[in-house]
Amino acid sequence: MEGGGGNLEAAIEQRLNVEKQMRLAGEVAETKKAVTEILQLCFEAKAWKTLNDQIVLLSKRRGQLKQAVTAMVQQAMQYIDQTPDLETKIELIKTLNSVAAGKIYVEIERARLIKKLAKIKEEQGLIAEAADLMQEIAVETFGAMAKTEKIAFILEQVRLCLDREDYVRAQILSRKISPRVFEVDPSKEKKKPKEGENMVEEAPADIPSLLELKRIYYELMIRYYSHNNDYLEICRCYKSIYEIPSVKGNPEQWIPILRKICWYLVLSPHDPMQSSLLNATLEDKNLSEIPQFRLLLKQLVTMEVIQWTALWNTFKDEFVNEKNMLGGALVEKAAEDLRERIIEHNIIVVSKYYSRISLERLAELLCLSIQEAEKHLSEMVVSKSLVAKIDRPMGVVCFQTTKDSNDILNLWATNLEKLLDLVEKSCHQIHKETMVHKAALRG
Repeated sequence: MEGGGGNLEAAIEQRLNVEKQMRLAGEVAETKKAVTEILQLCFEAKAWKTLNDQIVLLSKRRGQLKQAVTAMVQQAMQYIDQTPDLETKIELIKTLNSVAAGKIYVEIERARLIKKLAKIKEEQGLIAEAADLMQEIAVETFGAMAKTEKIAFILEQVRLCLDREDYVRAQILSRKISPRVFEVDPSKEKKKPKEGENMVEEAPADIPSLLELKRIYYELMIRYYSHNNDYLEICRCYKSIYEIPSVKGNPEQWIPILRKICWYLVLSPHDPMQSSLLNATLEDKNLSEIPQFRLLLKQLVTMEVIQWTALWNTFKDEFVNEKNMLGGALVEKAAEDLRERIIEHNIIVVSKYYSRISLERLAELLCLSIQEAEKHLSEMVVSKSLVAKIDRPMGVVCFQTTKDSNDILNLWATNLEKLLDLVEKSCHQIHKETMVHKAALRG
């Protein structure tokens, strides 16, 4: 091409005249060709500043065709990775970003440009700037963007928010992805678009598959819930990763994940969801591969008091060993919370066997002081996981549930009905015996 040395400006001027004629004539294909040729000239001459100037100039020309702007942005994006240095690369990205801003027909290209710029900022250690850049783009409104690319972009936004410890915004962004989107069968989803429908672009080659994105999503959610020590939600996240076919088919992957599920189930406060997950996990055949953890879950399901010291001595090595497994160590407060859960389990067991018990005996069963036993019992009553009353002067705990007036009335009515049934049966038996006796006398 004739774009070398001093001829560059003349060659550009010549093509600008062609571009003007074609643009005013409304020739889409020829205008696109002229625009891309101008950029190609600048690229081959390695005139990066001229390239940036021409991109801005061409985008601002009167009545510029949308197709020409789209072709120009797409063409220039191919040059980003071939820039000589980082400064030139950033300058080109910023130029393209300013051209694409506010133009709905190049919104996908703009999103990809912002992602590249954010990656550069992150590599420079400017996490906050990278996160702010990514949050400018709301990809969930882009109809033409591939679903996997949208999910990958939102997950990148969530990751950067977690890296800068902005947990509130990370949660808001994570809610843009419904977990149900990962359950869709990709083979059934591909359908031919009808006439008049927007064409959805194919995702770039570097975007992970839907199942890989599912794993990334739940790993990010584990990071978020670990900040709040929300053990049950962490357990549910690990459970979802465990269900991924590629994980379930590889023992090296599912054994450490199943261990994590067991630990976080034990650490979760007692409630119906935890109980349901506990029973479902116990029925898992794979649990027989890690018998220690099967024993741990069995102890929680069995309505018997667990001795904390014996349990800790049995599982201490397994607990410490978690840091060497996939997913890393358990959260910082895990050991302390494990003891809390065992105490709560023991109090629930005691409440099943006793309607009234002295505080002294309760503390003895729990291997705690009277003050500690009272404290844990009070916390469980406040959290409504147990109904109990403490008579402090007498030192007695009453586990009977409080009944409202309707329940008492219903119970009284039921008892009265039973009593009347008994009276009727008794009268019938007396009448029968009398008739038999009279018949015997007549005989």
